[in-house]
Amino acid sequence: MATTRPAEVVDGHLGGNAASIRATARALAKVGSAAAVVLVEGISDQIALETAAVGRGRDLDAERVVIVPIGGAHAIGHFLTRLTPAGVRLAGLCDLREEEVFRRGLATARVGSPRTRTEMERLGFYVCVKDLEDELIRALGAARVEELFESQGDLRAFHSFQSQPAWRGREPEAQLWRFLRSSSRRNQRYARLLAEAALDRDALPRPLDALLDHV
Repeated sequence: MATTRPAEVVDGHLGGNAASIRATARALAKVGSAAAVVLVEGISDQIALETAAVGRGRDLDAERVVIVPIGGAHAIGHFLTRLTPAGVRLAGLCDLREEEVFRRGLATARVGSPRTRTEMERLGFYVCVKDLEDELIRALGAARVEELFESQGDLRAFHSFQSQPAWRGREPEAQLWRFLRSSSRRNQRYARLLAEAALDRDALPRPLDALLDHV
C-alpha cells in the first residue's frame, strides 16, 4: 500500500516562503538515501506528483524516490551541481517559460546538453505547457474544475473573481488559471484535488505521467 503523503499534508497550511523552505529542507533530508531525485519548481508540483504517485499505487518512500521543490526554476543549476556528484538518478519538471532555464542548468551541471524537448525528456526532465495548473485544467475541463470549487466552498469566490474588470469576459480556462495562481495556499490545496480528479478520469497530464514512469 502506498504510504507517501503529499507535501500539502505537512506544509500546505503555512503558505508562502515558510512552506517552501520547510518543504525543501524536508525533501533534502531524504536525499542521502535516495535512489532518484526529482527536482520541481515549487510545492504545488511536489504535491501533484506525490498525489499522482499514490493514485498509481506507487510508494515513493519505499522506492527511495524523493521529490524536491527547489523554490523556483532559477535554482535548478545549484541543485543539479549539488546532487550530480551524489550519483543518484535525476529527473525534473518545469513550466514552459522556464524550459530554457532548466536546459542551461543541465548543461552547466554537465548532466547533458539537450537542444530539444525530446532530448530533455531522455534525461528525465519534462515540461508542462504552459504550467502545471494549465495542464490540469485542460485535462479536466472548465466545468469539472468549477465542480471542484463548489465542493470546496470556493465557487462563490471564483464567480466574484470572474466579475472583476480585468477578468470579465475572458476565457473560462484563463479565469480558472488566474484564480488558482492568485493564492499559494489555494494553489497547493488544489494541486492535490485536481491531480486526484485527473486520476479518476484517467487523464493525468502527460508530463506528470511520463515523469513518474521515468523514475
